[in-house]
Amino acid sequence: MESNPYFSTRGGISSFQQSYGYRDVVDCLLVNKNGRFSGEAFVVFPSMMQTEFALQKDRQNMGRRYIEVFRGSKMEYYHAIAAEVNSGGATEHEYRRGSPVSRPKKSFEDKDQMEYTEVLKLRGLPYSATKSDIVDFFGEEFGLGEENVQIACRSDGKATGEAFVEFESAEMAKKAMCKDKMMIGSRYVELFLSTPEEARRADFRSRQ
Repeated sequence: MESNPYFSTRGGISSFQQSYGYRDVVDCLLVNKNGRFSGEAFVVFPSMMQTEFALQKDRQNMGRRYIEVFRGSKMEYYHAIAAEVNSGGATEHEYRRGSPVSRPKKSFEDKDQMEYTEVLKLRGLPYSATKSDIVDFFGEEFGLGEENVQIACRSDGKATGEAFVEFESAEMAKKAMCKDKMMIGSRYVELFLSTPEEARRADFRSRQ
């Protein structure tokens, strides 16, 4: 239905289920990337009022992690499902009304076969990490400067542990994936394919 509210969450969704109960949830879609849970999810509620209540969860903590809650579109929700199905994976629905959904087996798609842009997303950064630290992490071979690095922050200015890096080309970004799960300080950093649009959305949220 056109009026169905869609929004996505980062960091997990169990607190939403505990707070609102299964009876108020139409669907919970866990988004997987490279065969692993990405930390993102879509939650569909049956009414706009329940969506507005759920949006009040924005930037609240779940354990040691805070969760961002923001409105998404029906098209983003459908694209998330289609992306997994088309790649041979399976979206994970925590809950859906009606009979269980049959799920094909997940496939761990080779990152070399995925479609890259010039942007990579970093997750798991030390909160104290600077743009200079990230430039040093990749090294001179990638020709990065601090202007190529965007550190994601909450509205209060505190770092989220994520960042976006723009490379000279998609090919260079693909080459930089060799740094996936390497260390900055005592933390290992995960790299994910991203887009300029996702980086812009993160920047917009940090300014709100």
